[in-house]
Amino acid sequence: MMTMKTLRVATYNIHKGVQGLGPRRRLEIHNLGLAVEQLDADIVCLQEVRKVHRREEQYFSRWPEMPQADFLAPEGYEAVYRTNAYTRHGEHGNAMLSRWPVVSHQHEDISDHRFEQRGLLHSEVMVNERPVHVVVVHLGLIRASRVRQVDQLSRYIEREVPAGAPLIVAGDFNDWGDRVRLMLEGMQMQTWHPGRNPTFPARLPLVQLDYVYARGLQPLHVDVPRGRAWWRMSDHLPLIAEFSLPA
Repeated sequence: MMTMKTLRVATYNIHKGVQGLGPRRRLEIHNLGLAVEQLDADIVCLQEVRKVHRREEQYFSRWPEMPQADFLAPEGYEAVYRTNAYTRHGEHGNAMLSRWPVVSHQHEDISDHRFEQRGLLHSEVMVNERPVHVVVVHLGLIRASRVRQVDQLSRYIEREVPAGAPLIVAGDFNDWGDRVRLMLEGMQMQTWHPGRNPTFPARLPLVQLDYVYARGLQPLHVDVPRGRAWWRMSDHLPLIAEFSLPA
């Protein structure tokens, strides 16, 4: 008889570890490190993660010496990062932190136009000696772009993920309508009560932009941490989802 394991997955847009604008902006990456640890998730999917930013490194005396993905990884976790966007002063992208061994990872550019650089990060994680595929996404701000990006995501999954393998797609979908959700449901991806767990803006959340979708996993519970400590760290709140997984 197979035993069941609870798999806890979080997604969090960390806003590059900095809040505010201009000379009043503040560094939140150290608080985010504590927050990620408190999430106590087996898999943490992160968006807007800095690899390097030369201007901010000079501005903030406590800017970490290592890339943010490595800095945020709790002890014993493996960090996977790939760049989506190259800017004048640095680069940023998606990351995944895993308590379980990472077998492989790859990246695909899903940019739809030259003004928004977007990508997906795909990792294969061994959970109780069973492969689970995790795709971290950050979709575009334009509705038509998101539709084309989900089309590309669908083709990628069909090409790169075995049909029977458990699959998680998580991230910032930048979408509060039905079109993206219906497209994902057409790919047999499920989530909880769409739109009922608002994550943005963090201080007074009105819409749900952040989701964890899954295929081949039994959903158990979803939660969005709230409170002043959370909304000070990023413009998004994290979302935590739990699944039961055959061991």
